[in-house]
Amino acid sequence: MTVAAYVLTSVIAIGISYIGIGYVRSPEKSAATFGLTVLPTGSTSFFQIKGVRDISSGLVLGAAMLAAGPHAVGWIVLAASFTAFGDMLIILRHRGKRPMAFGVHGATGAVMVVSALMLLLR
Repeated sequence: MTVAAYVLTSVIAIGISYIGIGYVRSPEKSAATFGLTVLPTGSTSFFQIKGVRDISSGLVLGAAMLAAGPHAVGWIVLAASFTAFGDMLIILRHRGKRPMAFGVHGATGAVMVVSALMLLLR
């Protein structure tokens, strides 16, 4: 079960880092896939900040898996799931694309919670 949890966490860490790189390299293109129907215009710096946040999140998860035990990694993954659920709630609050809110952000948060529980309850 621990191996499966580490695989799930690795996929999330790599995935969010990849998404973050997209926001840094092509902020407007990436922002269109976030799920909001109205996006800030005139400056790409906001989206690049989000990209750096996403890269950092992936690196923190990766570092935790390398440096900490499964129990600590479980708590870190559980805490990090707040970002995915927060993004989902922001999209819903601003009447964004519900499939993106639930299907991407909510599903990511749910996978993170499952992975965290697998590590915490092993």
